[in-house]
Amino acid sequence: MTAHMTTQWIELADGVLVRRYAELDFSVGLVIGEHTALVIDTRSDPAQGAQLRAAVREGTQHPCTVVLTHAHFDHCLGTAAFLPAPVWAHPRCRDDLARGGAAQYAEALAFSRAQRMPRDPELVRPVVPDHLVTEPVEIDLGGRRVLLTHPGLGHTDHDIAVWSPDTGVLFAGDLLEQGADPDFTDAYPLHWPAAVTELLRLRPRIVVPGHGNPVDATFAAAQRDDLATLANLCQAVLNGELDPEDAVSASPFSSSTTLTALARLHLPG
Repeated sequence: MTAHMTTQWIELADGVLVRRYAELDFSVGLVIGEHTALVIDTRSDPAQGAQLRAAVREGTQHPCTVVLTHAHFDHCLGTAAFLPAPVWAHPRCRDDLARGGAAQYAEALAFSRAQRMPRDPELVRPVVPDHLVTEPVEIDLGGRRVLLTHPGLGHTDHDIAVWSPDTGVLFAGDLLEQGADPDFTDAYPLHWPAAVTELLRLRPRIVVPGHGNPVDATFAAAQRDDLATLANLCQAVLNGELDPEDAVSASPFSSSTTLTALARLHLPG
């Protein structure tokens, strides 16, 4: 993979960039066409969204379209800064945000307190997406098309990935992580490996995880294999063939990550 720094953006290919933030080791994507720019996720609150909007304007004056990879606070609460841009998301992401964003903002506040960082205590009313990805959608940015796709249950029940076929760059959201374990808080551990396999069928050259540095397909396949190992352990626990403690010991991920995945199986007790 070749990339070079452009001020604070990393250019992965001509007009395809990622912006990296120390907070949560977070990545935002930008794909620039001849008449439209696609912004992939909007950060954690309206002030951060406004900062991102200004950063986008450093690179392009084109009108923006927004896609939200999922409804976790760090990916979606900055969207208001981009209005009146169209906002794309999965229907279940739309439904989650339409409930008012209290859960997302509570998570944002808890993170800020844990990090001793200030954040406006006023509840953010999130932007509700107005364009829905019910099946794979192509967006024409002018001389460049991108594909929005929901590969299946994974990190959430509504993950969207963004594929740039002319550059081979895939924005995977939190379906993939670099530098930390995947987050299973709202995940579907038995299904997650299949979702990543769907993305690998695109044969990406570069994969941008929601958190961490851009990676290649080999890294993505290795993490898919680890997700599959954990899925098999979870299935064995469900079948009564393995104790949870043994699953934790055999897991490729940390004990806390594995226990969170096991808790998503809705085991009795």
